[in-house]
Amino acid sequence: MWYAVSFSHSSIFYPRRPWSVHFLQKQKQSISTSCRISASLPDHNNGVKAEYTPWLIVGLGNPGNKYHGTRHNVGFEMIDSISQSQGIVMNTIQSKALIGIGSIEEVPILLVKPQSYMNFSGESVGPLAAYYQVPLRHILLIYDEMSLPNGVLRLQPKGGHGHHNGVKSVMGHLDGRREFPRLCIGIGNPPGTMDMKAFLLQKFSTVERHQIDAALEQGVEAVRTLVLNGFSNSVTRFNLGQKYKYHKV
Repeated sequence: MWYAVSFSHSSIFYPRRPWSVHFLQKQKQSISTSCRISASLPDHNNGVKAEYTPWLIVGLGNPGNKYHGTRHNVGFEMIDSISQSQGIVMNTIQSKALIGIGSIEEVPILLVKPQSYMNFSGESVGPLAAYYQVPLRHILLIYDEMSLPNGVLRLQPKGGHGHHNGVKSVMGHLDGRREFPRLCIGIGNPPGTMDMKAFLLQKFSTVERHQIDAALEQGVEAVRTLVLNGFSNSVTRFNLGQKYKYHKV
């Protein structure tokens, strides 16, 4: 298999694994136009190549040790889990984000952790989507969701911002569009009269941490399923299973 990186009207092909991050960096220094990455798999029967549109997988969070392990940073944690499971190195800075380039089987993916703080996440997502020519349907946003019980996941093909400032910022930098997939990670609601901001920046209890760790493992499989099969029946079954994760029916 060969990967193709296209700049303007030209295409450059090079072998699979690893994607040349240094190559991309070198090209970005001299070319300011958009870049298209794709994976091509030759069909040995008739010579026709099947091309795969890349996925931009973005986890929302805040950079720095101060926020590591907090409820508001589970989007970052999911990106780290995907990175580890797929052997993708997060070692490139572009558009105010830490990114890693790799694949899930034959499908190319870009893992993204915006570094401009949660409320300005769109400053990374908008430019990256434009630069790599990723369509809305292949921008997967991963973030924390208080309306879901802790450790419960939900995959959706589209949706609003639900008063989540990070999602609101992303939508604002995608021309207000909402037709992009999202993986929500439940973190539960603040107990009693606890301030919402304090709750979001709080770390998990031991029990909650175990639930989140299990959710991250399940989330990696959910992302693989989505990237390889789209919103198929398997995603519907996944959501149904998550709905009753902690409740017997």
